[in-house]
Amino acid sequence: MSRWAVVLAGGVGSRFWPLSTPSRPKQLLPLVTGEPLLAEAVARLGPVVSPDRVLILTNDTLVPAIGELLPQIPRANLVAEPRAGGTAAALTWAAQEIARRDGPAATMMSVHADWSVADAAGFQRTLVSAAEIAEQHQALVTVGIVPTRADPGFGYIQPGRELAGSARRVARFVEKPDRTRAEEMRRDGYLWNSGMFVWRVGDFLDDVRRLTPEVSGALHAHADDIDGFFAAVTPISVDVGVLERSDRVVVVPGDFGWDDVGTWGALKRVRGNDAHGNAMQGHVHAVESHDNVVHAPGASVVLYGVSDLVVVVENGMVLVTTIERSSDLKTLMDALPRGVRDRE
Repeated sequence: MSRWAVVLAGGVGSRFWPLSTPSRPKQLLPLVTGEPLLAEAVARLGPVVSPDRVLILTNDTLVPAIGELLPQIPRANLVAEPRAGGTAAALTWAAQEIARRDGPAATMMSVHADWSVADAAGFQRTLVSAAEIAEQHQALVTVGIVPTRADPGFGYIQPGRELAGSARRVARFVEKPDRTRAEEMRRDGYLWNSGMFVWRVGDFLDDVRRLTPEVSGALHAHADDIDGFFAAVTPISVDVGVLERSDRVVVVPGDFGWDDVGTWGALKRVRGNDAHGNAMQGHVHAVESHDNVVHAPGASVVLYGVSDLVVVVENGMVLVTTIERSSDLKTLMDALPRGVRDRE
């Protein structure tokens, strides 16, 4: 079977302000290891798909930086979205491009650029297993992560009747629940909705044409015109626009140390911590302090008697917030003067 990978690498990553900027968003930052998140994402795909079959969907302004970071990826495979159209539009355009180059039977594996994965080999085995299910059953496959905690920040998937092996039909999707409901769903065997998808491009495009009027009209009218296509779509997520409307969605469980690196607070889960649960980068002294995140390469920081803080030191700017509030930096940025907020 012919297999391709699609890496979603758009967005500005404002939740990692002040380190992230429009020209250097979080997918281009070394937040988990010494390598940028996008470089790690592409490296994980290496044993599964060759570089010439990796498409990277991103913003027009990021294409030069990504081309420099990933010289092994053909420049024609860096797809610049002219405007944000939602994941349904992005994945539809990617599927259409793969079908144009390789035919409708080609398999597409979609991942995001901003994940942390502890077990790369387990990730690769799961992708291959999902591809086999998609190819054998003409299914739209989503990888559901086995939850490690009751997290209200994720969507959830309820597995239904068995299809083959560990693959099950999806009974329903649940948008971000409150913490009590998240704990109930974890106990009941629900999985996290990771946003990792695998399908044959022809099967996916058939469902888009059949079920997703927000995108199908634009696809019909502008199949060879990316600017016209994105101008004509109505933004919608692929979950809402396709998967929740389709009758052939299948979930495969994944358990490979996955985490969505979405906030500064998330780094406490994916970086190495000291004996007191502090995730620290830089010259940091933590005295009687626990469960903090400090990102201060090239700086010295002293913590004394504090917990659950995020401290970021970057190019003369110091951000101090709590781990809980670090998920809402957009509110902070909206309240800041432009000269403080807009940094390059």
